[in-house]
Amino acid sequence: MHVVEDVVVMGSDQPLYSVERDEHLLLSPPHPGRGGKQLWSDHPPLTVVHFPQQYEPRPFAPPRGVYENDESRVEWQTMNGRQPFYHRNCDVEEIGYQIAGERTLLSELGIIEFQPGEFSRIPRGVAHDNYGRQDSHLLFYLAAPATELVAGVRTSQPVSPPFPGWEPGPVNESVTQCMGAHGHDITMFPVDEQLLLDRVHQERERMAVLRGGDEPGRTWLYEVPKMRLGTVTVEPGAPRRYRRTLDADEIQYQASGRRTLITQRGIVDLGPGDFVRIPLGVAHANVNIEAGQYITLLSHRELPQVAETARTADPYSPQRLASATGEADR
Repeated sequence: MHVVEDVVVMGSDQPLYSVERDEHLLLSPPHPGRGGKQLWSDHPPLTVVHFPQQYEPRPFAPPRGVYENDESRVEWQTMNGRQPFYHRNCDVEEIGYQIAGERTLLSELGIIEFQPGEFSRIPRGVAHDNYGRQDSHLLFYLAAPATELVAGVRTSQPVSPPFPGWEPGPVNESVTQCMGAHGHDITMFPVDEQLLLDRVHQERERMAVLRGGDEPGRTWLYEVPKMRLGTVTVEPGAPRRYRRTLDADEIQYQASGRRTLITQRGIVDLGPGDFVRIPLGVAHANVNIEAGQYITLLSHRELPQVAETARTADPYSPQRLASATGEADR
């Protein structure tokens, strides 16, 4: 079967080239080298990380790292109660994505009550805390400053009390570098929580709440130098078209729906709660089993996986591809 592959770069929404391919050859191993020499490297199949989307009771723990390098990090977090301190980043902006449950973000720039599917950006240097109720969310630590590429649906607001039953109490503030990683706190000290939250009345800046696109396609939400974060909305029956990004790793998080990811590093079924990393230069396409949405993060620098692998992609075979595309049933 012939398919089309779009060759793209991170900073443009238009492909550099669109190439017609024989799909079987695109996914197959190379022809043997002349003289019996192997002139290419063997690469492992794609790996999938999974965290449940729904809250599971557990003691409070720091966020779990999923992918990271020395400039950015992707984390998964769950909580049912207050974070034990306010946090102020020295070096990054912190973008949150609400997966499930309820979460109140408390900050010097106002209060946000999240609904699943919403994003927010905490600017570098802004103190913040969270109050989760059977909550799960993602955190993207990106080098400051980040630019918002779409208009927000609402903004943080002065709210007092920030949530029912709140009373100011003895709390600490932690100032960190290196994206708040363990062992990189600079100082921790007690603060007057009422005084900190009342700062919103002297600040004109507010934090915007963003959502991904509802129509099929790619919607970019945030951009920093050499990184982009957005969503891809898919629907069943869409034509299968390959994409090869020349200058960026792509981290994908399946927020809703089910699909099969077909790549030159294997074929894997993805469902809600799954992460996968597609290295730069690897062609990939989707077979959308259900309508849904996934988050996409493009990074010019490699973002290695640091979380435990849940499963790996299946090697390509004509039978596996036929099963993924439904052609085996025809």
